[in-house]
Formats: sequence, structure tokens, C-alpha cells
Amino acid sequence: MNAILGVGGGIAAYKSAELARALMERGLRVQVVLTSAAQRFITPLTFAALTGRKVITDLFASGSSEETLSSAIEHIAVAQDNELMVIAPATADLMARLAHGHADDFLTTCYLAFTGQVVVAPAMNTNMWLHPATQKNLAILRERGHLIIEPEEGMLACGLTGPGRLAEPERIADVVAGLGLHRHELEGETVLITAGPTQEPLDPVRFISNRSSGKMGYALAQAAAARGARVILVSGPVQLPEPYAVQVVRVRTAAEMRNAVMEHLGEASIVIKSAAVADYHLAHVPQQKVKKTAMRMSLDLEPTPDILAEVGQKKEDRLLIGFAAETEKLVETARQKLASKNCDMIVANLVNQEGTGFEADQNEVVLVLRTGETIPLARAPKREIAERILDQVLKLRLALHAVR
Repeated sequence: MNAILGVGGGIAAYKSAELARALMERGLRVQVVLTSAAQRFITPLTFAALTGRKVITDLFASGSSEETLSSAIEHIAVAQDNELMVIAPATADLMARLAHGHADDFLTTCYLAFTGQVVVAPAMNTNMWLHPATQKNLAILRERGHLIIEPEEGMLACGLTGPGRLAEPERIADVVAGLGLHRHELEGETVLITAGPTQEPLDPVRFISNRSSGKMGYALAQAAAARGARVILVSGPVQLPEPYAVQVVRVRTAAEMRNAVMEHLGEASIVIKSAAVADYHLAHVPQQKVKKTAMRMSLDLEPTPDILAEVGQKKEDRLLIGFAAETEKLVETARQKLASKNCDMIVANLVNQEGTGFEADQNEVVLVLRTGETIPLARAPKREIAERILDQVLKLRLALHAVR
């Protein structure tokens, strides 16, 4: 597999030499592209020695007219000859230029001509990383379907401690290599995923809901699409951009989610129920806002539809993956749910852990499988957790096909 390694101009640029080596060890053929700022931190000669290939540093060659003409279209050729583009480190400035389509050097021009998978590994000062402008640019890149390998926390070169350190080169290389390995694994499959919370109205302005952000379900949708699946994402109310190349069906209530799932169930070969569906709803919702008084109020709530159980009853030869968010007895409760809902796997996580689960960008889960296995997944960004979940889904699918 051929990959472009774009190196931005930050102190972390020296780690990109390690990344180039790590990518080559995993069987990738690496074409390095350095920005002019990157050359202030590391020389092209370093990468040429590591990769055995010419390192691209300029959009236009300084030489004969023939060389200039050749270099003028080289960014198109490089974009067409490679399947992956990895940008590490991606500085705040470079991310802004990528997000807004600026094409003022070889890397950004090549980026606009590139149609394959893009992986962005940011690295910068903590305050720059947390700035609203950077976060908005990050959201734009995510919305395009790019995989973001978020920076790690620690002591930075500027003396601050916080998020901003480039992820370790070995970790980036593992993620990148995995993209190539998994690219066509789910071709021919239709994956039906639910995500986010539901909102059960109490009156025209109030509702019952929960803290689910939808990030885990959206990460699963993007990861499944990247593996070649047709993905239908039934989403409750969330503040997230739609995943690239995914069919999104928006719903609000548990009843609406149930209807959407049943409508598309016949198309699905794999169902992943990651939504945090409200457990109760008000059967008769007032047409007008309920006024506050000094009197106590009681609500007569009824259970919402048990979508996972209903899908389990109609599962046939589909794979069914459920989620369990618990505050105690995690594995025990997950095993009970696995059996009672007729699932093939339950993804269980403790929601009272700080920094994981609801609303967080990271998760730490235990996979409870119908085979009796329990597989703990250490805390990691939700996109990485999504990839590991899909790895197990593929193993379950192979086992299912083997017994047919």
C-alpha cells in the first residue's frame, strides 16, 4: 500500500522520522512531503535516507523549464499514486489551511487533489489546541470523513502540561496500517447502527433524556463505512456532523427510533444498537406548557419500546450487537442482557468513570461475547474503540458463516 506522509512545521516533526520508519515496517511504501516550515525542524535528507525515495519539498522545481513543467503537475500524480495520506504533525496553521481549502504549497495542493483516506495527527500548544478556531477546523476535517488521531496529554516543549503532544509514532502507524488491512472487510454488508439519546416529551418544551452524545455510534458508523459497508445510522438528537458516506435517519423519541429500525431491519445484515434509549415516556403529553406551581407533581410514566429485545426476536441470521451502560456489576449485567435480548455481543462500559463513556471523546469498555469470552478494551479514543468492536464483529460473522 502506498501512503503520503505530510509533515507540518512543529517541534514534533522529528517524530515523523520515527513514523516513516514504523509505516515502512508495516509494509507501506512512503512518499514524504515536507512543508517549508517542517524543513526548519528536520531535513529532507533524513527522510530520503529512511525511505529511499525523493522527498518533495516544493510545488515548483528550480531548474529547467521541463523540470518546472513536470513539478507543476507532480501533486496530481502523487495524489493519484497513493491510497492514504497521513499528516503528522498537523499544526494549527496547517489544519486551518486544510479545512478551508488553501492550496499554497505542495502538501495542501496535493491534499485537494487526493481522494483516498486522510489521517490527521495534530500536535501543538495546549491553548492552541483548545482554541475555538482550532476545534472548529477539527470538526470540519472530521465531517469530511478524515480520521483524527488526537494528541496526547503531557509536558509540552513550551513548558505547559496538557493535550497537544503528537500521538506516539507506533500508535499512529498501527492505526494507519489497520486502515489498509480492513478497507474491504465489510463490503456487501449493510450495517444498521443506532446512536445518541432519545428525548421523551413531558410538554411542548420539556423532555426526559440522558447524557449520551452519540459519539460512540457515530464513530462506529464512520469506521464501518471505511471498511466498505453500506451504513444506515438512526440517530437521536446530537450535535455532531453527519459521518461521510453514511445514510443518516434522524429521530427524536424512542417510538420514532423503533419505527426507523424496523423499517430498515430487512436491509441489515449487522445491527449495532449503541443508542441510549430513554427507558420511560409520558403516555399522554399535554398540548400546552405545564405551569410551575408550589404543589408537588407526579408523573405517570410508561416503559418505552424495548427495541433491542424486539430486534433480538426477529434476528434470524443477522448479527446483533447491544450496548450496556452501567454503574455497577458491569460484566454480570452484560451477560444477562446478552442472553435476554438474544445478542451476539454486548459492549459494556461503566458510565461513572471520569473522562469516559457519556459525553466524552474516549471510552473504556468490556466486550461480552456469546462464545463466553470477555475482552476488556483499555481507554482510547472512541474511533479506536469502534475499530476494535468491528474486529470482533468480523470474527463473529466468520463464525456465523462457517456454521451455515
